Amino acid sequence: MTAAAAGPRVRDLTGRGPDAHAELRAAMRAAGRAVGPDGPIVRPAGTRAGDVVRRAFDVVVSAVALLVLAVPLGLVLLAVRLESPGSPLFRQRRVGRDGREFDVLKVRTMVQGAEGMGAGLAIVRGDARITRLGRLLRRTSIDELPQFVNVLRGEMAIVGPRPTVPVQVERYDARQVERLLVRPGLTGWAQVQGRAGLSWPERIEFDRWYVAHRSLRTDVRILAMTVRVVLGGAGVERDGAAWDAPPR
Repeated sequence: MTAAAAGPRVRDLTGRGPDAHAELRAAMRAAGRAVGPDGPIVRPAGTRAGDVVRRAFDVVVSAVALLVLAVPLGLVLLAVRLESPGSPLFRQRRVGRDGREFDVLKVRTMVQGAEGMGAGLAIVRGDARITRLGRLLRRTSIDELPQFVNVLRGEMAIVGPRPTVPVQVERYDARQVERLLVRPGLTGWAQVQGRAGLSWPERIEFDRWYVAHRSLRTDVRILAMTVRVVLGGAGVERDGAAWDAPPR
């Protein structure tokens, strides 16, 4: 029986190592950055009513977006298929709220089988695995549009920490795992602070700030900032990997 047929796997998030990033948070605060608290985050901020409004917003926006973008997205998928062999849609296992795994959907921006080449799961500046069209799709975030399907399914939200791969989650310490207290999102506080220009520990600290300060007002602020970041097109690639991937 496949994992999909058996239902989504739920990762055990207990028994994590002690907080290993107190010094990083102190340095980020000294630089004027809004990062997560030093103590544990017991539960996400926000009321039940706020959660209902947020979910209704996610469903309506995702449904409308998929209807409006159906034809343009179809043309993008066709262009990807014509440029390089392989499926134009990319599926990858990610970890969502409370450790529940799901398959995230993206437009493929790299050559087929890229995860087994070069830097593996990490992306570096000038990565040769990224196709010419893929570089444009990544800069404009068009490759993320299929994730509106994940939002409709309830696996993701419009705003929240970006979903990460299981091998990263296995390396989270007791504070970092708190970013999984909410649904992952299409965009989040970390993305509007620097996108791929940040290291993973830095991104996670920004995500923890979001979980601790989550509100509808914060979501609206992040959406407004996202528009500016996407139009700017900066921070999609970085020099060197953002995290140290385990050996394959």
